[in-house]
Amino acid sequence: MDPSGLAPALDFSFWALFARATFTVQIVMVLLIVASVWSWAIIIQKHIAFRHTKRASSAFDAAFWSGEPLDELYETLGPEPAGAAERVFAAGMEEWRRSHRQDGALIPNAQARIDRSMDVAIAKEAERLNGGLSFLATVGSTAPFVGLFGTVWGIKHAFEQIAVSGSTDLAVVAPGIAEALLATALGLLAAIPAVVFYNKLIADSDRIVGGYEAFADEFATLLSRQLDG
Repeated sequence: MDPSGLAPALDFSFWALFARATFTVQIVMVLLIVASVWSWAIIIQKHIAFRHTKRASSAFDAAFWSGEPLDELYETLGPEPAGAAERVFAAGMEEWRRSHRQDGALIPNAQARIDRSMDVAIAKEAERLNGGLSFLATVGSTAPFVGLFGTVWGIKHAFEQIAVSGSTDLAVVAPGIAEALLATALGLLAAIPAVVFYNKLIADSDRIVGGYEAFADEFATLLSRQLDG
């Protein structure tokens, strides 16, 4: 048999395997590729956002502990600052100011309200930090099974082709099996980075939120001293 005649049938490049796959397997492959691209977009965006958040928090911590009066710092930042740590601080300061009567006396239970205000602000920041990470978790847990479904469907089609041709020659069997296995490979290619970076980003998010909670405790301690005084 002329080898040149076999070359097109035995082309195992990605595009050749994709083109020969059944429509169902092609849909599976496209879905996995889209999920992988979307996952990487989230990973990159979150990495940039977390790095910016850490820098902004460090800058705010330096300003907070610089000795500048808290009222002046609040006036400089305004009620809706850009930074996450600054928003937690602004939430506490806003409730602190609302807790004063016109005569300067404090409304009872001011400390509890200030703590709740900062807790709500921290919860909002945590939700903002974790936004999109659930998609990474979903891809990491489901992509291998989606790829496996494509593989099973592709192998079924390969066996059907073997039955129709009546031949078990490697040139007949190999292309169909290779097409089927490509779906599993794409599933793993989408799932592995999603799982790895999901765990890393969740850990980074927890550390950032932990920093906000530590700051809120320190800020509440400063305010409590003024209340006791």
